[in-house]
Amino acid sequence: MRPTLTHLALHVPDLDACITFYAQFCAMRVFHERAGKGSRIVWMAEPGKEREFIFVIMPGGQDRKLADNDYSHFGFALQSRGEVDAIAARARQAGCLIWEPRDEPYPVGYYCGVRDPAGNYVEFSYGQPLGPGAEDMPTP
Repeated sequence: MRPTLTHLALHVPDLDACITFYAQFCAMRVFHERAGKGSRIVWMAEPGKEREFIFVIMPGGQDRKLADNDYSHFGFALQSRGEVDAIAARARQAGCLIWEPRDEPYPVGYYCGVRDPAGNYVEFSYGQPLGPGAEDMPTP
């Protein structure tokens, strides 16, 4: 048997704020919603990937308050450096940019980091050997 990673479940302090964040910054959408945990539970995914990998978001969590040197994060690949810069600009304006855009040696690439309303860190990158554009990247 070979397990397949299908979802990540998150308890969050403000469900609606997290839904809005993942819709606006990550282009994810709610495709399933049901009653639960005293409120509602939502499933979010990138359009077309609803059967591959999803976030299950539930109310009742606490702010993660990650340390400055904690690099735990969710990673989203983008199509270009310009898209990384655009996300960083939006996050800077919204007050949630935590890592300014920067270049790192292969396989990290060009990335920035954003804090979601629950305190999770979200990386937006270009130039990693996975995700959109990976086929254009050189191998080590």
